[in-house]
Amino acid sequence: MSSPESSAPLVHVVLYEPEKAGNVGNVARTCSVLGAELHLIRPFGFHLHDREFRRAVMDYLQGVTLHEYANWTDFQARLPQQARVFAFSTHATELHTRAGFVRGDYLLFGPESRGLPAWLRDALPKLKLPQPGRGRSLNLAVAAGIAAFEAGRQIEGW
Repeated sequence: MSSPESSAPLVHVVLYEPEKAGNVGNVARTCSVLGAELHLIRPFGFHLHDREFRRAVMDYLQGVTLHEYANWTDFQARLPQQARVFAFSTHATELHTRAGFVRGDYLLFGPESRGLPAWLRDALPKLKLPQPGRGRSLNLAVAAGIAAFEAGRQIEGW
């Protein structure tokens, strides 16, 4: 018999106001592979029935628990009381490898063109991915994948 903790999703990937259907589709595929849940906070820069979204997500959406929220307030209202939410940002100083993730943590990412707004990222523990090169930031789907797989490594010991 499994404990409630072991039946919880590995992690929750949260996309705040995502703009690109292709990125969300790719994040959904990552969630499907990992057994993570995907949370989308409106407004979106696309429709979930867009051809680009369907092409990116392929048949992986069938294996993903998808949650949609009208806005940040709606998302917060539905969070479990003890939920841990980590904001991923280039403004953070703590590396994601030092987070000490536990099953059921929420990994929050901002929109592709602007990242999380200061009022939101400053209210939460912030993590960053190493970016030793010259680029401004990683692609959203890549960043979410790196973070989710690191959480899985920490939680499951892969």
